[in-house]
Amino acid sequence: MTKPLIEVCVEGIDGLMAAEAAGADRVELCASLMEGGLTPSMGTIKTALERAKIPFYPIIRPRGGDFLYSDLEFRTMLADVIACREIGIKGVVFGCLTPDARYDEARMSALVQAAGPMSTTSHRAFDMTRDLGEAVEALVRCKVERVLTSGQRDSALEGLENLKTTVQLAAGRVKVMACGGLTPDNIVKVRDYSGAPELHFASLAKVQSGMVWHNPHVGMGSTDKAREYELTITDQALVAATIAAARS
Repeated sequence: MTKPLIEVCVEGIDGLMAAEAAGADRVELCASLMEGGLTPSMGTIKTALERAKIPFYPIIRPRGGDFLYSDLEFRTMLADVIACREIGIKGVVFGCLTPDARYDEARMSALVQAAGPMSTTSHRAFDMTRDLGEAVEALVRCKVERVLTSGQRDSALEGLENLKTTVQLAAGRVKVMACGGLTPDNIVKVRDYSGAPELHFASLAKVQSGMVWHNPHVGMGSTDKAREYELTITDQALVAATIAAARS
């Protein structure tokens, strides 16, 4: 059996280093995973380019929420893709939808063209589309290389049938990367049942900030002031355990 390619979703440069040390094949590099992942800063991307020994694909997502972007938001996405291409990044991750929950093929094709030789992945905008088969065909037409999906459900286990169907419909024309709550306990089931050639997960843990004095009167945006002193990190040991299970 061919071993699946393993991509780990991380926040920032420390997460990338942890995933690399744990044996990941590739990383999706994000900021703000609390919002589902936003475009990392160019400083983060350039530092990753200097330090990483494995490929990493920055997500190109200017804000949280839906995937219906204004003209100015889309211009920033194009600019970010071009900037990544110009400094030698290997791949980028993006997704644009229309108001009726179909892929915006004009914008997707423009992003693919801007990416040039870089690998292109559609993120889970796919899971927000109205018709799975229609979405696969749109990605083929737009020449997107791969799609990240949990089978249009909250988790891969819930979306197993759709994941399998997506792999069958894609028929190798688009690589399917399965995701959604993958752990050492369930990743083999998802791998074997879906037939997805690539697997994606974020093994996260919460740790306390190193700050030894907390101002109880000020929050930086969260209503939960304690959250200001809590960090979400990539759990290197859990990444390694999940990878070991996937390759067993």
